[in-house]
Formats: sequence, structure tokens, C-alpha cells
Amino acid sequence: MGSGPALSVVGLGKLGACSAACFAAKGFQVTGVDINRDFVDAINRGEAPVREPRLQEMINLSQGRLRATRDYEEAMRVSDITFLIVPTPSRTDGHFSDKYLKDALTHLAGALGKLDKEYHIFVITSTVSPGTTEKTLIPLIESVSGRKLNRDFGVSYNPEFIALGSVITDFLNPDMVLIGGSDPSVCETLEGIYSVVCENRPRMAKMSIISAEVTKISLNSFVTMKISFANTLANICRRMPGADIDHITAALGADKRISPHYLKGGLSFGGPCFPRDNRAFAAFAREHGVEARLAMATDEINRTQTDLLVDMIMGHVPEADGSVVGVLGLAYKPNTPVIEESAAIRLIEGLLEKNLEVIAYDPIATDTARAHFGDRILYASSARDCFQSATVCVLTTPCEEFKAIDGSYIAHNPTTIVDCWRLLDGAKFGEGINYLALGRYNNGK
Repeated sequence: MGSGPALSVVGLGKLGACSAACFAAKGFQVTGVDINRDFVDAINRGEAPVREPRLQEMINLSQGRLRATRDYEEAMRVSDITFLIVPTPSRTDGHFSDKYLKDALTHLAGALGKLDKEYHIFVITSTVSPGTTEKTLIPLIESVSGRKLNRDFGVSYNPEFIALGSVITDFLNPDMVLIGGSDPSVCETLEGIYSVVCENRPRMAKMSIISAEVTKISLNSFVTMKISFANTLANICRRMPGADIDHITAALGADKRISPHYLKGGLSFGGPCFPRDNRAFAAFAREHGVEARLAMATDEINRTQTDLLVDMIMGHVPEADGSVVGVLGLAYKPNTPVIEESAAIRLIEGLLEKNLEVIAYDPIATDTARAHFGDRILYASSARDCFQSATVCVLTTPCEEFKAIDGSYIAHNPTTIVDCWRLLDGAKFGEGINYLALGRYNNGK
């Protein structure tokens, strides 16, 4: 049996399954809840329901402390604390939709009203617009359950700061654990859990729920501004002989007021968090009478970064018909199949609008991209296969595999390589290879 409070985790997708497995691996008794029967059955077989590095390892370490069900009431009955890790997709106005959270909480609160329980803690981990928990979610729990906040139940807003492809490592070694609580005892309880789970000693940032909600989206918005600043520097360096973005950002990052993290010029940011959190920050500020101009400018810069790359590529595509552009890297980052808001996907869309033929390759995300593009593009079986077909090849993600690319990959003379992350040593390529690195001067090209 596990030690400490019994936990339940609602949502067994890429984040929820990892959280549940980590809690169980660290000694807690955990019940996962999901409406997806395949996810539930996989957990109960002791198998990872989704693809994520180290997830299977954590499930193995749980030693029977992790199980799953589709029954909300059962999960409530056997747990003391419930973590809600369900999707909160963006709405057209920039705010987050809370419909999946409300649906899950309706089931959970209904169970709380039926069960003979003195107290239960609900932990909102999904990203929400500031004010959502206290204005919408807590009143919903009280209304459906007939119970009172801080007497019969407590609530925490406890979002994660993790990245797909490294969820487990990020979860176990956070820089900070953000805990917003409906009262101090809720914060203390969550701190106790994370003091067991975390393998480092992170800052435990305990505060009010509304402060935690603002912290979550403002942190991600700030990081996107930092990325866009580095990308702007990279664009400048391309036009200045002798300038090198990596030398510049390494020096900037050495200043403790700036730090080197996320300060690497390259492609625009993407994925399921950064773009939408930045837009949500602007929407939240606007709702309170403040124009978040930095956030809005960041969003605009991020969109135009891909347009600049399309223009750069067009300048190197041979005028003869039949030219093929190879795109190496499809996911928004390495080690994940997720293509949501991926710069590579936007790049391909831009190239298709220019009536170019595209062949693409990714170590993990090819099938995901195929579901998106269908037969509008070609798909390579390897990086080498991409170079066999294309006269212009663009490295869009810093995959470890791509660092092995050398002259033996080249099949066409001339071939242009556009290296968005400066993975390769251009000096090692011989005649007929036009190597262009974003963020470095390329003879004005």
C-alpha cells in the first residue's frame, strides 16, 4: 500500500498519465480516471497509455500502487485528493475553455455530495484564465455537492511547468512548485506531497489561488517574449558580417539578470502552451483594462518569423520546375509527436502556398503530420532519404539525430542546407553545398 494521502488523477493523457505514474512511483496510492477506455485498460495492464520518455519506467516503479477507472465516484471514494489534468483549449477570444473542467467537477462534486466524507481536496492543474477557479469552479462544486469551501472541501490551483518530451524529468525536478490554495492548510498539504515526489529541492511558491493563476500565464508569456527577443537578434545577425547569434546570446545569458535559458535564436515558438498562454495573458489583461502590448507584439513577431524563413528559402529554390524542399523535423520540439502550433508545420503550409513540393521527415512525428497534411506532401523514411529527394533541406528541430548529417547525405549539386538551430559545421561541407545558418551572416543570403 502507498504512504500518505491517497490520490486520484482525472485525465490520463500526456500530462495526467505522467503525473499519476510519478506519484505512484514515489509511494502514493493513485487512482487514475479517464473516459477513454483504452487509457484506463492500458494503465490496469501496467502499460503506458501514451508515448512519453520514462513513462513506462515510472509505471513499473509504481509496483501496483497505480490503477485506473472510468468511474468518478469510485475514484472519489478511495482518494483524499483529486488532481484535475484535463484539456482547457483556447477560445476564439484568447481565454481558456473550462468546459472539460466543469464536466469533470460536476461528476466529482456529485460524488462528494453522496459519499460520507468529512473533507476532500480538489487540485486544478489544467491551465485556466485568472479568476476561473474562484468565480466559476468553486461555486460549481458547492452547488452540486451541497458542501462548503474550507469546511467540507479545499481547492488548490497547482499548474505544472513541464514540456512534452521531458515531462517526467521536469515533473520530478522542477525549478518551482506553484501552489495556490483556498486556505493555508491546503497549501501545506500539497507542499508535503511534492516534498516527497520532487528529486530536487524546488522553491515552494505558496500563495492565493488568483495569484497562482496570474503567475502561471504570466510566466509563460514572459518566456515567449524572451524567445522572440532572441529571434529578433538572430534576424539582425543574418544581415551583419561577422555577427554570430550564439556568441551574443551566450554573453547575454551569462548576466544573472537575463540567464541563458530559452535565449537561443531560431524558429518561432510553438506547442500546446506557449502560444496560447501568451495570447491568454493579453486577453486577461485587456479584460482588466490593460493593453499587454509586449505580449501582443510577441505574438506578431512569432507569426512573422516563419514568413521570413519562407522568403529565405524561396531565394534558394532553383527556378526550374520540379524543385523539392525537404523539411527535417515536424514536431514543435524534439522527442515528441506533437505538432500543435509547430513552426515546421507553418513553414510547410507557407511553402505549399508558394506551389513548392515538400518532402518531410521526423523521427517521431511523421504519422501525426500525415494525419494533418494527407497526400499534400511527401514523407521520407529517414533524413538521408530527405536529402536524396530535395535540393533545399531545412533543419527545423534540434534533433540529436540530425547532428550526424554530413557530406555523405548530399545527393544533388548544388544543395542548400538551411540550419535553423546551427546543428552542423558548415565548414565541413564541400563544393556545391550552400550552408545557411539562421543567426549568422551568410554572404547577405
